[in-house]
Amino acid sequence: MDRRGFVKGAGSAATMLGLAGGSTLATAASRARADDYSPSPRSPIYRVLVPEIFAPLPDPADHVPAIVIGSGFGASITALRLSQSGIQVAVLERGSRWPSDPWRNIFAIDTIPDGRGFWHRTTFTGANRVSTQIDPFGGVLAVSSYPGIDVWHGACVGGGSVVFTGVMIEPEQRFFDHVFRGVVDYREMHEVYYPKVRNTLRLSAMPNDIYDSFAFTHSRAWDEQVRAGGYTPQRIDSMWNWNVIRDELAGRSMPSATVGCSNLGNSNGAKFDLNQNYLRYAEDTGCAQIYPGHRVDAIAKEPGASGRYTVAVTKLAPTGEVLRTRTLTCDKLFLAAGSIGTSELLVRARATDALPNLNEHIGEGWGSNGDVALARPASSLEVGTQGTPSASRILDESGAPVSLENWFIPGTTPFDVGILASLGIVLDDTRGRFVYNPTDGRVDLQWPPDGAAGYLAHAREVNNRATCHCPSVAQPALEADASFTSHPLGGAVIGRATDPYGRVRGYRGLYVMDGAAVPGSTGTVNPSLTISALAERNIEAIIRSGE
Repeated sequence: MDRRGFVKGAGSAATMLGLAGGSTLATAASRARADDYSPSPRSPIYRVLVPEIFAPLPDPADHVPAIVIGSGFGASITALRLSQSGIQVAVLERGSRWPSDPWRNIFAIDTIPDGRGFWHRTTFTGANRVSTQIDPFGGVLAVSSYPGIDVWHGACVGGGSVVFTGVMIEPEQRFFDHVFRGVVDYREMHEVYYPKVRNTLRLSAMPNDIYDSFAFTHSRAWDEQVRAGGYTPQRIDSMWNWNVIRDELAGRSMPSATVGCSNLGNSNGAKFDLNQNYLRYAEDTGCAQIYPGHRVDAIAKEPGASGRYTVAVTKLAPTGEVLRTRTLTCDKLFLAAGSIGTSELLVRARATDALPNLNEHIGEGWGSNGDVALARPASSLEVGTQGTPSASRILDESGAPVSLENWFIPGTTPFDVGILASLGIVLDDTRGRFVYNPTDGRVDLQWPPDGAAGYLAHAREVNNRATCHCPSVAQPALEADASFTSHPLGGAVIGRATDPYGRVRGYRGLYVMDGAAVPGSTGTVNPSLTISALAERNIEAIIRSGE
């Protein structure tokens, strides 16, 4: 998922959707378990716009051999490989399953958010520090606000693959080894599992005809500036369907990715998200079923010889209405609800003695992946909106390694706003921890005070080297911000909370298959490719061993 809108430029950029640290829906309630939803007065409108998500939801059986919690990268890969091996799988996802349509605006427009954009939030404060009312509805993007940092994550079938920029990069070996410290063999990942994911997701760099189009004028300007700063931009792989992007450019599809829509989904299927590959392939086996609107509240293990796991589930309508509560059982339980969701379930289970044998590493080792939102003035104004897909990146190792990726500013006019955006990712060892609050039953993230100060400063230095020192009609309102992350990692770190393949220590048949297993960083790159490759590696070993 990308994080932009943290700057304020000319025209529509002044009121654009800001998804950076300054973008806060922060209230105490935003950290609570989402079980006090208020109905949106616009729900009848959403029923007309997206009737598909209001269709009756299926129910899983009371007992399923394997349950996968979540439907993002780790979850979808786990579900596919289990189902291919003949195991019946239920995939539980709290959010809706959103359709796509080349001529219908399924999702909220990123610059004009409504309830379809956010997971049951009522207030949004963008980078301009102006508070905006948001309809409380079951939209695609969730935020968890903690002291010192906001965490953004998916809340829909397909998870983070629906609400990110599609960037998927393999880290340098030296950075990978710094993070994983020998627990995971980089050579194995490089030779087997990274290529396996690349092939399934059809990863590729932006084609030249798209790079040269009006929608990516900002990408070309970004590359020119970093070259002037002494860097060599590198083309980066992503999971976009370039033919759909071409359809947008040619007027054969409603503009979406080419006008800076991404955080709140792409209505026309331009992003090759998990609904179009791993999840669909899993369902095609006949052994996997996906259950939208099923929020998992707690997990435990039955006493006695059966050793089955219990999963407390609340079935929700998109409006937040509780349709049903029940407890499911399974023989094997795969946690893949994202770093926040998986960590919360495990920390709560240990604190309440539902899973008392979980070790001391549960909840530890959480990091922000060193995310920093950056902006700098463009050299000149050009005609052309800023498209979503990222074209290139640079890597600086003059201090702590940091990469900058070409980003974008969403707009509602065909004119550039004179601002160039970047995502900075610093190799940083700052870590937080999840703790259980017995007073209200919440699980909170303890992030060190000024935990981002060091990597924020270094990312700013690199950005400044590439900044055009010339007059510009637009100046960034926020030139650097690290009070957010769209890449939460850790909380159940591989080799500590789990064995080297994601098996949770202390419990047979319990696994961590998502970003919670990653030790707080993926080494100056977006984590989605590493999370996916790690899931491929781990589930292969689990199926092969039978445990």
